[in-house]
Amino acid sequence: MIQHLSDESLHNLLFLYNRIWHERSFPSSWQQAIIIPVLKPRKEPSNPNNYRPIALTNCMCKILEKMANKRLVYYLETNGVLSPFQSGFRQGRSTIDNLLALETEIRNAFIRRQHAVAIFFDIEKAYDRAWGYGIFRDLYNCNLRGNLPIFIQDFLKHRQFRVRIENQLPDYFVQEEVVPQGSVLSVTLFTLKLNGILQQLPLTVKGFLYVDDLYISCTGDNMAFIERQIQMAVNKIHQWSAFNGFTFSTAKTSRVHFCRKRRLHPEPEIKLEGQLINVVSEVKFLGVIFDKKLTFHP
Repeated sequence: MIQHLSDESLHNLLFLYNRIWHERSFPSSWQQAIIIPVLKPRKEPSNPNNYRPIALTNCMCKILEKMANKRLVYYLETNGVLSPFQSGFRQGRSTIDNLLALETEIRNAFIRRQHAVAIFFDIEKAYDRAWGYGIFRDLYNCNLRGNLPIFIQDFLKHRQFRVRIENQLPDYFVQEEVVPQGSVLSVTLFTLKLNGILQQLPLTVKGFLYVDDLYISCTGDNMAFIERQIQMAVNKIHQWSAFNGFTFSTAKTSRVHFCRKRRLHPEPEIKLEGQLINVVSEVKFLGVIFDKKLTFHP
């Protein structure tokens, strides 16, 4: 309907957007969402955790979000705020970047007859736990000023939602999580918040992100050296995540030792939150299964 508006109506809509932008007054009805729960495939319908929430938000608001998001992305990219090792939802980047980086490092280790140890992290409900104050602080620290950060702050505060079950619509609930589902801006803000995790790594450890899919790796001849460097990186990542409100699943976080050496050699012991990280022979990363001999398949 919006796409087929007349030129006069589109100019009126633009006039409304400019008033919201310059007067810094955000419509309260645009801060509300309707949640549609969709059952995940092959899951038990009686368990509420088996549903994926789909948020329906105001389409007029989404257009203004897209305009603001383009400005935000342009600022972050031109000023080099986002890490070059974050590939999620960025123009000219995809999962292929992270998959090729991992494969290349493993193959190089094989050629040099070295060890390659990688940790694949699982962040629990990462999207729901993005720290609001931390997002605003990151926007301020990257020298973003003016109407754009004020618009983002007004957009994120006082958000409400209600869940539609068939034809029933209960009362609104206050959304405690700052990054709202169904928002165009949310992905960029979440990417910015998680961006700092890669700055915690020592120079000997590589790290790559695809939104919240994180892995770190280290290669070398000396397993004791690799173990120390990886453990140092894991400790710093844990400290950063604890300060910024993120938690890792120790049960789902896994470790793979990529190596083609035939003789016996020690396996690294890496701990997360005092628990040994699970050792697996293969891992699924961004839809591709890697095993320790690097025979991977979709």
